[in-house]
Amino acid sequence: MRELLTIVLATSNHGKLAELRALLADLPVQLLSAAEALGEQPIIVEDGATFEANALIKAQAIARATRTLALADDSGLEVDALGGRPGVRSARFAHERATDAENNAALLRELENIEEAARSARFRCVLALVNPWRESDPRFAEGSCEGSIARAPRGSGGFGYDPLFLVSGQAGKAMAELSETEKNQVSHRGRAVQALRTILLELVNAQLDEAERIAG
Repeated sequence: MRELLTIVLATSNHGKLAELRALLADLPVQLLSAAEALGEQPIIVEDGATFEANALIKAQAIARATRTLALADDSGLEVDALGGRPGVRSARFAHERATDAENNAALLRELENIEEAARSARFRCVLALVNPWRESDPRFAEGSCEGSIARAPRGSGGFGYDPLFLVSGQAGKAMAELSETEKNQVSHRGRAVQALRTILLELVNAQLDEAERIAG
């Protein structure tokens, strides 16, 4: 398939990069990591108060640095019993440089005395797509996945809080127990990418129209 669009992903998370590439594999789109496009992963201060704000901060920074379409994901876990925490601090819940295991352990400590009926939670993902030539007109796509928090990690797949997140409608399975195909069908990121596809198809069709105009 001939690639018609090149998009730089504003992430250093290999798990997110692999998921996004798999979810968009059938489109004529080349996805590059920021490190592949720039030779290194730039440091971006994610100081927004919402997933939308942080996704936009990252996408704008990479679009300016590469002068290429940039896509950023900001996502996290919202636990109802914790008032929506960890939210935008999901990757830094235990401390600023926390590992997945440390964040999972911190979450379990916080919920130790919370009964099953009150352990509801959701994963949320916001994608921001920024054109460096039209930075004031970003495009957003969003997805969420409902579930609850287990009392101990399960499964060996995924990353982040996947071992603790019991997915609604999946027979009590944790996100980390799902196959890649199953996860992509129900995950917050999978649903956000489905919404993004409409935007990307618009851009692909615009490229085709322009190529026909030039050729004709």
